[in-house]
Amino acid sequence: MQERILSLTEQFISIRSDQINRAALKEILNLALLNLKGYTIEKFERNGVCSALVYNTSKRPDKFTVLFNIHLDVIPGKKEQYTPRIEGDKLYGTGSMDMKGNAACAILAFAEVAKNIHKPIALQLVTDEEVGGFDGTQYQVENGVRSNFVIATEPTNFDIVNKAKGVLWIKITSQGKTAHGAYPWRGDNAIWKMHDFLSRLKEAYPIPVKESWITTVNLSSIESKNTVYNKIPDECTVCLDVRFIPEDTETILTTIQALLPKGSTTEVITHEPALDTNKENSFVKILKKISEDELKKNVTLRPAQGTSDARHFARVGCPGIEFGPIGGGIGSDNEWIDIPSLNTYYNILLTFLNQVDQ
Repeated sequence: MQERILSLTEQFISIRSDQINRAALKEILNLALLNLKGYTIEKFERNGVCSALVYNTSKRPDKFTVLFNIHLDVIPGKKEQYTPRIEGDKLYGTGSMDMKGNAACAILAFAEVAKNIHKPIALQLVTDEEVGGFDGTQYQVENGVRSNFVIATEPTNFDIVNKAKGVLWIKITSQGKTAHGAYPWRGDNAIWKMHDFLSRLKEAYPIPVKESWITTVNLSSIESKNTVYNKIPDECTVCLDVRFIPEDTETILTTIQALLPKGSTTEVITHEPALDTNKENSFVKILKKISEDELKKNVTLRPAQGTSDARHFARVGCPGIEFGPIGGGIGSDNEWIDIPSLNTYYNILLTFLNQVDQ
């Protein structure tokens, strides 16, 4: 099986499936579906983004028992990175770790065993996760796709990620009063007002010196329409990327708004939920036990700083986790996946599907 996994992974890597190449995104989706003949396939499309849902029943159920979420798009790489190369036990190439190797394992495990599983299970294939998953996973969720448990096959080095931060992108504009720069007392400088707000914000959400499970705020941009030196700006806009822990879900927006200077406006660009799956979830326990038996070591449950398409299911009350094989250099010129870990990952997924059917 390792040869089949490796072959499909290399085929996936060779396809330049980034968001610039819509034809390549359709090509890689079709290649994935070629390996899933004999199963029911639903195809979806919104805003030119294609995705598919593959399942082992003739009709889509109200809720699947288990669903594997797979994205086939990648962070763009250099031309030579789309030619896979093997060095020792490592397979290098764009998307090898995130998540073309993982995808090959999940597709082949599903294809091998799903026909013998009595409970409804599904494989979700999307092509827009790297840009938010709004027209792939979210669109399918909006069309009623549900599951008792979701595994986003993200790279985790065999850790189980049961928590992930939510995402809040907001644009804030402070208002002031313009005047000649030589007479600052006659105006109200919007940039200084924004500066005072940002100081309060940084005090409330200090930048951590190391990885920490706390809410963080990144000041993404700051700008003013004023382009001359001798004028007091009456407007200033900042964009914030807020990554909040589940505990701050209900309060994060109002807490930030309470720090704003009078007369400021707030525009919410994106407000995505945090992932917070109970470690006592029965599916989590089954996956942990199978993984530990296969790996012969303890498997860690941990939170993640980033996010995945599992959050779209969290929004509608479907619990999920992120779980994937060993790799490194994600998004870099030297992204790689550990070849032996692919076979291990395949075996874990296969055993997991068989056990949840019992």
